[in-house]
Amino acid sequence: MSPVAEIRLSGVTKRFGDVVAVDDLDLVAADGEFLVLLGPSGCGKSTALRMIAGLEDPTEGEVHIGGRLVNDVAPKDRDVAMVFQTYALYPHKSVRANIEMPLKPRRVPKDERARLVAEVAETLGLADLLDRKPKELSGGQRQRVALARAIVRRPVAFLMDEPLSNLDAKLRIQTRADLVELHRRLGTTVVYVTHDQVEAMTMADRVAVLDAGRLQQLGPPQEVYDRPANAFVARFIGSPPMNLLPGAVEGGGVRVAGGSLPLPPGADVPDGLVTVGVRPEHVVEAGEGPGIVVELRVVESLGHERLLVCETDDGEPVIVRRSADGDVPEAGARLHLRADAARVHLFDRTSGERLA
Repeated sequence: MSPVAEIRLSGVTKRFGDVVAVDDLDLVAADGEFLVLLGPSGCGKSTALRMIAGLEDPTEGEVHIGGRLVNDVAPKDRDVAMVFQTYALYPHKSVRANIEMPLKPRRVPKDERARLVAEVAETLGLADLLDRKPKELSGGQRQRVALARAIVRRPVAFLMDEPLSNLDAKLRIQTRADLVELHRRLGTTVVYVTHDQVEAMTMADRVAVLDAGRLQQLGPPQEVYDRPANAFVARFIGSPPMNLLPGAVEGGGVRVAGGSLPLPPGADVPDGLVTVGVRPEHVVEAGEGPGIVVELRVVESLGHERLLVCETDDGEPVIVRRSADGDVPEAGARLHLRADAARVHLFDRTSGERLA
């Protein structure tokens, strides 16, 4: 059974001079949870991870691991293992020697080290590579060695900072699946940092979206996608991102881009300026009824689907996702678009916070 390893940040702030990297962050990774910290470069996610690891000291606030306050606990005594973007392997040592490195300072007997290394190597498909040097391995194999080195001592939690960013697309897909399966087997708490929303959506139990050092939204991946808490999350989550257009609520509907869209069901939003959001897959072409008219600029064919890159008469971009089947209109065509009321999102024009 894995050790209790709830990780809790309470009112954590980190300043570097006048720069606030993390701003009053309250966040909990439950014992055994796979929590992903997601956000653009410079949003504070890696700094938050480094404070959990003890590599940075919080300016304010508290960090707890397994119910223990660790602000003044050295990194080596926090019983967490960190996996970085760079593999940081010893080039002159074998895979076997790299994996067993964390066990030596703990005075684990040689026979026991051999057993633990063999066990984790088998788990990660490295059993046939134990006598090779890192230079003889592929990028994906090196990343597995780095993971094996972190896993072999069975820490209470794993902290992972963009560990897949150096892998090619095919290896990323495979390694994502391997990490999810590994987490399921070990049941250990994982806090995982990435700017890649696909990693977040496919791996996380919950996603914490950060921007400018502040927590924007925390929840299961599908919930964050379906009900973004604000315009930033709506714009950041999704590929392509949600279409966001200036509009106004009036007369029981939403005026937008020279046309109109329906109010979301049950929306109690007073008349006034708003930002209107609709995801590309929820925009459909329709010959009549409420909607907006756009001009098709470019068709991007992705094999399994097409993206119609359009523009309103006011110059606002609108993207429509369509299947690869059927005819494609030519550039310059005028398209009449609509969206079901349940697929329309409204955000406050000033604060960006979700209204409906």
